Amino acid sequence: MIGNIRSFVRSIIDLALVVVALGVVLQILFPQALVFINADVTANLINLINQFSGAGLVGVVAAGIVYYLIQKS
Repeated sequence: MIGNIRSFVRSIIDLALVVVALGVVLQILFPQALVFINADVTANLINLINQFSGAGLVGVVAAGIVYYLIQKS
């Protein structure tokens, strides 16, 4: 049962990463392409990176943990 849940969560994470990557590419190539969802994907991603980097060493460790968890799942 835990294996099924883990597989399901892994599928959701994989799908979310693909959607984020697609959003970034679409926003770079076609800046007005994402008007219909009213989201600025690249700005949100940059803000997330700034939050991690603004926290200094703690932010780097937190980013490493998030990366590890995404790769592990």
